[in-house]
Amino acid sequence: MFQSPFLYNLKGISYLLPQPLVRFKLLSQLKSLQNLTDDALNNLKDKISYYCDFAPTKLQATANPSRYELLQRGSRYFFDAYEYIRLFPKDLIYDLEYGDVNYNLLTPALCKSRPIKENSSFNVLLNLDKLRHFKFFTTAPKIPYEHKQDILFFRGACYQPHRQEFMQKYFKHPLCDLGHVGKPISGLVQWQKDKITIPQHMAYKFILSLEGNDVASNLKWIMSSNSLALMPKPKFETWFMEGRLIPNYHYIQIASDYSDTIERLEYFITHPKEAKAIIANANAYIKQFLDKKTQDLIAILVLRKYFYLTGQIEVSKLEKELFS
Repeated sequence: MFQSPFLYNLKGISYLLPQPLVRFKLLSQLKSLQNLTDDALNNLKDKISYYCDFAPTKLQATANPSRYELLQRGSRYFFDAYEYIRLFPKDLIYDLEYGDVNYNLLTPALCKSRPIKENSSFNVLLNLDKLRHFKFFTTAPKIPYEHKQDILFFRGACYQPHRQEFMQKYFKHPLCDLGHVGKPISGLVQWQKDKITIPQHMAYKFILSLEGNDVASNLKWIMSSNSLALMPKPKFETWFMEGRLIPNYHYIQIASDYSDTIERLEYFITHPKEAKAIIANANAYIKQFLDKKTQDLIAILVLRKYFYLTGQIEVSKLEKELFS
């Protein structure tokens, strides 16, 4: 159902493949563009534009950090970025911004997250830290929606003030089962509860999805399940395109101050057909991320556009159309 850290880290072995074999994959992917339908090409163009959209800009850096330096910053970010960067010539320069990027960058850089953009952005999204952020149910949870508990459930770290605010308001409410599972530090101990597995969350109809330092890491697997995500309108986005989620269509939206939480819960408890419709819409949204071949192609083209807009490569006529 979910990839283990051991299997995830085995990916590093594949990065030892000879460079000609790696380069062949890139050429094969680019050649496949010629065989795509207009609808498929339009879908590619839409995704590429969403992830990478900035005016042509020269990079300030003249050399990339060494692999050792990149690994020191975080192996998951390195491996997820290098999965695609290794397909390109080594002399191409890129900037990789690590961690929870909840701010707008001043120069073009590859990153996991960004504030939901209104216009262009130097934060170029790649699917980074996938093991933590891109978990999905690939088979339907065993408990039918009708048999789940009418409870809003949450287990997460509550270090941020906005998460603590929610706990203060609803920790003792009978419709909520909430718990802090991070370090038992002062101010949080009163909310401390044990961790549970992701499948164990499926006993509940409603799962709270609050952003942390950037996006909520549980949102993807909630939306792939037969439970509902309940959350305020998101402020940050990743490869998952949180900025395209529609309130009360893909998830149950609550006010930013959480004031209507119980009202929203009570409504959907008494309107199961509407609840199931949201689950179906969320499941449909997830499907676009399950096609690895297409996801790989989009990532490669995002990098091609990044290198093109930073003046480092030339691209084909078809690519120029996709990048316009």
